[in-house]
Amino acid sequence: MLPPIFSGSLRVERLTIPIKGLSSLLEGTKIVQLSDLHDDGVCLSPQLLTQAIALSNEEKPDLVVLTGDYITNQANTIYNLAPKLKLLESRVGIYAVLGNHDYLYPHAKPKITEALTQVGVKVLWNEIVSPLGDNLPIVGLADLWSKEFNPELTMSQLSPSKPCLVLSHNPDTAGILQSWRVDLQLSGHTHGGQIVIPGFGPGLLLLQQMRQKIPPKLRECIPYINHCSGFLKNWQWYQGWHNIRGNQLYINRGLGTYFPGRFFCPPELTVLTLASY
Repeated sequence: MLPPIFSGSLRVERLTIPIKGLSSLLEGTKIVQLSDLHDDGVCLSPQLLTQAIALSNEEKPDLVVLTGDYITNQANTIYNLAPKLKLLESRVGIYAVLGNHDYLYPHAKPKITEALTQVGVKVLWNEIVSPLGDNLPIVGLADLWSKEFNPELTMSQLSPSKPCLVLSHNPDTAGILQSWRVDLQLSGHTHGGQIVIPGFGPGLLLLQQMRQKIPPKLRECIPYINHCSGFLKNWQWYQGWHNIRGNQLYINRGLGTYFPGRFFCPPELTVLTLASY
C-alpha cells in the first residue's frame, strides 16, 4: 500500500456546469463523480476510499457516477470493492461505465458487471438511461480500446434538440464525439497525469516526448517510457474541464495511485452542479 505522503490527500473539486436547454426541474441537480479506484490492495488505501464515500454522501447528490477502472489486473478484487460501493447514497441511483482494466483480463467484464449490479450500481455499456427524466438522458459508452466501442449506434438514438450527459472512461473519445451534441462528458483514465511537473505538465507526456528522441534499444532501460506512448493521445485533456467545440468534457483525476505515487496531482472527488443558460 502506498503511504499517504505518496498518494496525496483527497481533494473535492466543485464546478457549476451550464447546460443549454436544461429543464427548470433539473436546475441545481448535483452529480458526484468518482473514477479509477484500482482497489487491488496496493493502489488505493481503505482510508481514502472510506473518506471518499463519506464525503460523497455528505453532498446528498442527486446522482453518483463511476467512470471506470475498479480493478488493476485481478478481476476478483471487485468482490472486495463492491460491498463498499454499496454504501454510496444517491437520490436517483448510481451509474457506471467500465474502463480498460475492467475487461482486459480473463472474465473481468462479467465479474465486475455482476458484482456492481448486485450492490445496486447500474453498469452501462453502449446504453442510454434516463434516471433524471427524459429531458436529460445519460449515455454510458463502451471503453475506447474495446472492440465494442461504436458510439454512432448509441448516440444516433438521441435527439439533438435535447441535452445529454455522456460517461466515457477515456477522454480521447471527446474528439470522436464532436460529431454529436454532448452537453457534458465525464471521463477518467488519466489519473490527472499522476505526476505533474509545475510549469511543464504531466510526467508521462514528458516521457512520451523524450521517447521520440531515444533509440529503441535504450528505451527498454527507462521505466514507463514504452507504457506512456499509447496511454493518451490528447494530452491537453489530462484533467479538469474543457470546452471542445461546444461540447463540455470533465476529467476526474481518480482515487487510485500507481507507484511511485502522486506529485502535484491529488486524488479527486468531483461535485458538479447543473445550471441552465
